Amino acid sequence: MPSGNFGNICAGYIAKRMGLPIRRLILATNENDVLDEFFRTGVYRVRATGQVAHTSSPSMDISKASNFERFVYDVVDRDPAVVRNLWRQLDTKGFFDLSGSDYFRAAQESGFVSGSSTHQDRMDTIRRVYRESGIVIDTHTADGVKVGLEYREDGIPLICAETALPVKFEDSIIEALGRLPGRPAGYENLESLPQRFEVMDADANQIKDYIARHAG
Repeated sequence: MPSGNFGNICAGYIAKRMGLPIRRLILATNENDVLDEFFRTGVYRVRATGQVAHTSSPSMDISKASNFERFVYDVVDRDPAVVRNLWRQLDTKGFFDLSGSDYFRAAQESGFVSGSSTHQDRMDTIRRVYRESGIVIDTHTADGVKVGLEYREDGIPLICAETALPVKFEDSIIEALGRLPGRPAGYENLESLPQRFEVMDADANQIKDYIARHAG
């Protein structure tokens, strides 16, 4: 699954824990490979803002995956004090290291494997999927498919969680396929439609009042 914020794949992990027969959870990152690095090495190293790459799968351009704490909580035997200490290390040192520990062994035994993808990988995967199936996928899904195929096993279904419509990333689809992706019905002339907005101060009470007055 494409994994920038560890959301969809965390849901898959919970489903696996509940008994869904999932052999492996295949985690895919783009060039911002914080999660891939952890599952390969046991080191979770948050990137500084200036170190986060701007990529063609931008929803995965994340340096600190907010859902990751849920998984780590399980890995450390659901001990909140351990989680608190690890995240304190993140705040002070920028990383924590579980390599060689029972905790990392638990992470390795949880069913996760991982890999990363580059811009060229995304373009190649979009072309391959379109050539073989006629389906246009977005750049984030392409990251997931690329890494998923690296772990594919005969006789075991491979499911990739699609995360976005390709139309959101028209420039990349044009680069990969030389054509515009299709748009959902009703969105054909989106750019020409009137835009409506209201400027207000950054004040929570004003926003709440606005919502209350217009929600009906």
